Amino acid sequence: MSGIVVTGIVAAQPAAAADPAGYQNVRINEVTSSNSDTVELFNSGSTAVSISGWKMSDDGFTPQTFSPSSTTIPAGGFVTFNSPKGLGDSDKVVIYTADGTVVDRVDWATDNAKPAIARCGGDGTGTWVTATAATTFGSANAGGCPASIPAASKVRINEVTADGADTVELYNSGTSAVGIGSWKYVDNDTTHSPVSVSSSSPSATTIPAGGYVTFNSSIGLGGNDSLFLIDGSGNTVDSVTWAAGGASPSDERCTGGFRTSVTATFGSANSCTGAGGGGGGGQTGHLLGGGGALTSGCTPEAPSGTGSTPAGTLAWPGGLDVTIADNVCAFTTSTGPEGRDVSGLAFDPANPSVLWAAKNKNWLFKLVKSNGKWIPDASWSVTGKQIRFAGGSGQPDSEGLTVGPNGHLYVTSERDNSNNTVPKDTIMEFDPAATGSTLTPVHQWDMTSQFPQLNTGSKDDANLGFEGVGYVPDSWLTANGWVDPLTGSAYNPANYPLHGAGLYFAGLEWDGSLHVYGLNSDGTFTTFGTIATGKVSVMDVTFDAGTQRLVATCDNTCGETHTFMKVDAAGAIVPDVTYTNPAVMPVDNLEGFAIAPTSTCVNGFREAVWSDDGIYGFGSGTSSSGHALYSGTFPC
Repeated sequence: MSGIVVTGIVAAQPAAAADPAGYQNVRINEVTSSNSDTVELFNSGSTAVSISGWKMSDDGFTPQTFSPSSTTIPAGGFVTFNSPKGLGDSDKVVIYTADGTVVDRVDWATDNAKPAIARCGGDGTGTWVTATAATTFGSANAGGCPASIPAASKVRINEVTADGADTVELYNSGTSAVGIGSWKYVDNDTTHSPVSVSSSSPSATTIPAGGYVTFNSSIGLGGNDSLFLIDGSGNTVDSVTWAAGGASPSDERCTGGFRTSVTATFGSANSCTGAGGGGGGGQTGHLLGGGGALTSGCTPEAPSGTGSTPAGTLAWPGGLDVTIADNVCAFTTSTGPEGRDVSGLAFDPANPSVLWAAKNKNWLFKLVKSNGKWIPDASWSVTGKQIRFAGGSGQPDSEGLTVGPNGHLYVTSERDNSNNTVPKDTIMEFDPAATGSTLTPVHQWDMTSQFPQLNTGSKDDANLGFEGVGYVPDSWLTANGWVDPLTGSAYNPANYPLHGAGLYFAGLEWDGSLHVYGLNSDGTFTTFGTIATGKVSVMDVTFDAGTQRLVATCDNTCGETHTFMKVDAAGAIVPDVTYTNPAVMPVDNLEGFAIAPTSTCVNGFREAVWSDDGIYGFGSGTSSSGHALYSGTFPC
């Protein structure tokens, strides 16, 4: 298959147990072919994976069910089972999911699985060697591994592409050359016979110490595939597995496992560009999906304003795998033909299968899931609906949105794009059930006069206003003892009879502050003051009922971070904890962020979605270029 490249996903992380790619975190970790014929599986991921219905085969490649010690492998845990097929010399074990997808495979030669063969150098990810001590089923393999790893086991698969050329790179980390003339490789298609490395082009018979060898696979590599490297005796040396859309443009081995890279680096050290920082104990995630390199249809914009991550920021607490979640160039409009500027995101709490998105050039989109991607709801509008200021005029620079208790959309605007040097910091209320292709506000509240620092005649200053907004229910504010800044006493919603059932927190890009408003039904508003987020800027604001926290999001300006805020003992809203994005994501102007309601939880996780205002991804020629939306998971 073309358009797919892989760089070693041995340690890829599942977004959740139900994630189709979750099986890729499961590896055969130890096998014995004496007496009990025991097989051990290890889950290198951060969440549990169900193995119900999985099967195994030996060298006959006839899958058969087995009875594991548990049908679920916990994160970082082990499961063992006795092979239903007798395992012997020069044999193999192949593990399949319930639908027949190959999960992992190991081959061994005569007597090598006695007492056992085990992965060394890291559970589920290390080289295969014959154990020299007793088996270590149910625990790490270090005690059963030899003190000195054989020279051939220092050879690892280092980089793979599945882009038509299907190139494989091997690296020898040892201090002596290793002959590979009799070595073979095979993919996860069990009908394929192993092919010798030396017969592939270019032919290679030796890999020097500290050196590389590359060759093109002659058996074809595609999505949801694997590569197994087998030595001349029939022993598995190394393997890598990737999901659909992986290996684009290349998958390369980095610290902790394989990651998708921005560029292939065959014959030299891996760049690991875009792989992100470490977290999760050295385990890494994988960026899945995409539609190949962008060729036409929209114009991505490189990120700007990159700053440092605040001190004390914690690693992303959800699954480390992230999926590109929209079609390429999906948001081109008449006022934004370049396809950029998707900013605010909000799940509909009454219908979490709907995700609302705001595009800066005065458009709203109602998105629904189709084949794992968020696409415009054809019953609402396949091209989005244009929005206007009150009276039907102007082009609101729509940045943030939230869903109110009445089901209406509350959208912030920084300025009028038809007069973009002048700020116009407003919150507009739209009824999504209104007919027609253009929406005008039911109500509009103008706070521009509160921010004279933005009115300098500069379009750049005018563009630093209301970037996000979140609706916060009165029930949370009262239950947590929020002190009303206007009275100095506990907040009493009854004091503000026209404001509805909650307040609106608008995030100011200028300085990262939150501004609290009661939006009255008569078109007036009450200003409750300003809240410091501890961030230099805010790009989106959301209230998450699952964590009972108000979330202030900042893009690359603040190191791609999300600050969860609480009400403290004194009744003030203050930062509680800050998380960064999953490490596999690009460092871009990711201005939108939304977490699905807990009603959508599966196996302890729910969806999180990000929007890239510049649709830049990892840059020109990468599978993420031209895409705006990314999907991951967050704990329930």
